[in-house]
Amino acid sequence: MTSPDQTPTKSLSDFVRDTAERDNPGDVFELESPKMLEVKVGGAQGARGRIWSKLGAMVAYKGNLTFKREGLLEGGIMKALVRAVSSEMEPLAKIEGQGVCYLADQGKEITVLRLTGDGLNVNGNDLLAFEDTVSHNVTMHRRVAGMASGGLFSVKLHGQGMVAILSHGTPLTLRVTPQTPIYTDPNATVAWSENLQPQIRIDANLRSFLGRGGGETLQMMFQGDGFVVVQPYEEHAGLRSDDSGNS
Repeated sequence: MTSPDQTPTKSLSDFVRDTAERDNPGDVFELESPKMLEVKVGGAQGARGRIWSKLGAMVAYKGNLTFKREGLLEGGIMKALVRAVSSEMEPLAKIEGQGVCYLADQGKEITVLRLTGDGLNVNGNDLLAFEDTVSHNVTMHRRVAGMASGGLFSVKLHGQGMVAILSHGTPLTLRVTPQTPIYTDPNATVAWSENLQPQIRIDANLRSFLGRGGGETLQMMFQGDGFVVVQPYEEHAGLRSDDSGNS
């Protein structure tokens, strides 16, 4: 038994064994740990494949893979406009070739979802990776005048394939009904139903209760029939409480 003042230790061989990758053949996405995603790119017999990931999320890889930043004009003029003015929405990276790569982001927890013809909206900062069979579009949620100061953007995903999303801590999913709208802190909002279109509201009276206060407080209001996913953490990158105006 280890005494309170003694640090637990293990041999190098035990450490290598305990932290070695564990292969589960079949799935393109596999969680090596709650905070590390293994992605198998390409099929058998050296077939090339493509995966989309958050820029800068690759921590290691093996095989014949290339990593390319998503082109400014890739996906159309609207996507290019959003990227040009948004300080929150990071460009995506294309991972192409045949091999295995490992993705992570700031120690956040990873949840792997499988879309089967349905869709999901994900906060741009909380999208880790998705298969090439899943279509994606960037959506703006603030008026154009507020975009230069850092607007709120999400990525709308739809189709067949696997998606990996990020959260600080274990996410909570809240049910939205026509009778019960849900209000969230944008900095804690991870994802929401494909059919929901959140409205951005400002309520100075809640500045001491939502977020970290200081000025007018932004809220996301979800109405309709669906769900919204929140995390027990507030990310303060992009949204500023001194922006005015509604969507």
